[in-house]
Amino acid sequence: MTVGAVARHKTALTRVALSRPMATAMADGLLPEGATVFDYGCGKGDDLRHLRALGYPAEGWDPTHRPNAERRSAAVVNLGFVVNVIEHPRERREVLRSAWELTEQLLVISARMTWDGRDLVGRPMGDGLLTRTGTFQKFYDQNELAEWIESSLDVKPFAAAPGIFYVFRDEAAAQRFVASRVYTYRPRMTIDPQAQYEANQQTLAPLLAFMQAHARPPRVGELPPGEFGAVQEALGSLGKAQRLIRQVTDDDFWDRVTVQRRAELLIYVALSRFGRRPRFSQLDSSLAADIRALFGTYQEACLQADRLLLACGDQAMIYVNARGSQIGKQTPSALYVHRSAMAEIPPVLQVYEGCARVLAGTIPSANMVKLSVTEPQVSYLTYPRFDRDPHPTLRSAITVNLRKLSVEWRDYSRSENPPLLHRKEEFLGEDDPRRPLYSRLTRAEMRAGLYEHPELIGTAKGWQATLAKAGVSLRGHRLVRSG
Repeated sequence: MTVGAVARHKTALTRVALSRPMATAMADGLLPEGATVFDYGCGKGDDLRHLRALGYPAEGWDPTHRPNAERRSAAVVNLGFVVNVIEHPRERREVLRSAWELTEQLLVISARMTWDGRDLVGRPMGDGLLTRTGTFQKFYDQNELAEWIESSLDVKPFAAAPGIFYVFRDEAAAQRFVASRVYTYRPRMTIDPQAQYEANQQTLAPLLAFMQAHARPPRVGELPPGEFGAVQEALGSLGKAQRLIRQVTDDDFWDRVTVQRRAELLIYVALSRFGRRPRFSQLDSSLAADIRALFGTYQEACLQADRLLLACGDQAMIYVNARGSQIGKQTPSALYVHRSAMAEIPPVLQVYEGCARVLAGTIPSANMVKLSVTEPQVSYLTYPRFDRDPHPTLRSAITVNLRKLSVEWRDYSRSENPPLLHRKEEFLGEDDPRRPLYSRLTRAEMRAGLYEHPELIGTAKGWQATLAKAGVSLRGHRLVRSG
């Protein structure tokens, strides 16, 4: 990375915590314990320091701060906010390819997004901006960054978050990541206790967890040897242990688990169509076993998944499924769902939202999803005080337009009159323990006449005016008379 007239060294930041790309990879389970990490363009080396403190063998190279360090291969290579500060497109591509050559398992690539440059002052330079401090910045649209990575490496990248992408060496690892993005939900389980079960409950817990997750018993080698041995020693065989679990649980529960797991697999297979759908032999072994057990063949799963994906392109189907959803708050133009309840909405809507995450990645701060029924659009809304505030206000929104393939960010944190939420229980899943508390507040507010003019209460100022007019206020999730 040659520096030339542009002051690239000034773009190196001092961080008190892991950078967003590395924190994202860790949250996604892609930095296993002991994995070697190489930071290509490590700046002042703060990520190296934090990773080493966490026990990772981490090394790095930087043209200014660590120019003499060896550029070595590693399981995970981080190219964090490097390509956006290189003013020469050809060099930008060469740096990306050099980082990929060092990658044994996973390359993490990040760059600044178009919205990061909204308030930045500078003058045009090439395909970017020369700032007042003499640094260069190339800002990317999400889809533009994805296409540039794929055209440079001839490998499909996977969106981790806005401005962050993963490129995997191993197709099975890539598919594990795609499958991990599918929302999961399991119905509440009741156990009819028996003496033998209670005596071996702790030993049976790993087997029960596996059966709940996969809707099938484990094959040889799918339970860790220690857990498998403990079950055999206590019950005599894995088959006897499975029969005991089925004896103390309802058949209806396992039927519902099977329905949920089938839906999860269909959603995964549908979303795997983006790019090159993997061959059955390329799937993770447990994932392949799930598909074979619940669909018979991979071909049948693909056929059903493609029908589901086709339905997502029909706005009428989106409308019908949204209106039929038992979970979420209905408005004339959208269905709003808390992220914790996404696995409980119809599979068509989960694929619809999944298409948006294929493009944008996960928005960690967003706890509400808005599924438009009038246009192909999904919004991720951030309400930081959802749990604590009875009527939380909106801080930010990221909107993914599936027709335009665009990702847009809007900031409400400085707004004097941001939107806010009512009837919080409607956003949650049917078994969510917060529902009773939120429902009691809603009933009290309805009795006080606060919802008589819904057009007035959708923003902070309008809501406060309504409370004042009614002579009431809020103490936590309780409505009390003012004064």
